[in-house]
Amino acid sequence: MRVWKAGLLALALWPGVGAAQDAGAIEAVIDDQMAAFVARDIDRAWSHASPNIRGIFGSAANFAGMVEQGYPMVWNNSDVRFLDLRDVGGAWWQKVMVRDAGGGLAILDYQMVETPDGWLINAVQILPGPDIGV
Repeated sequence: MRVWKAGLLALALWPGVGAAQDAGAIEAVIDDQMAAFVARDIDRAWSHASPNIRGIFGSAANFAGMVEQGYPMVWNNSDVRFLDLRDVGGAWWQKVMVRDAGGGLAILDYQMVETPDGWLINAVQILPGPDIGV
């Protein structure tokens, strides 16, 4: 009876274990890409881009130019904090708070896709800052 109950408990906990492992893997990919941008290791940053992103930009140099111009807080990040990981309609989105080199904060949302080679970044959007009343 104990073995049977232990088996049920293990099955009940299994999805949580998988989600935690995915969260760690997703954070590692985003964190490594952020570090790669700061180090200007464009090939390493490009290695975390999904096939969709690779198809859009075509090369690591084009991708780097887009990030430098469109996402300066990523290009020159100084602190990265992971917030919520959510399943939105079957797509995994990771919210990330980023501090840029000047001390400004931004909240980004990363869409992640799982491939046979692991998790890759499929999209990034800048989220609007919270409204702060006086």
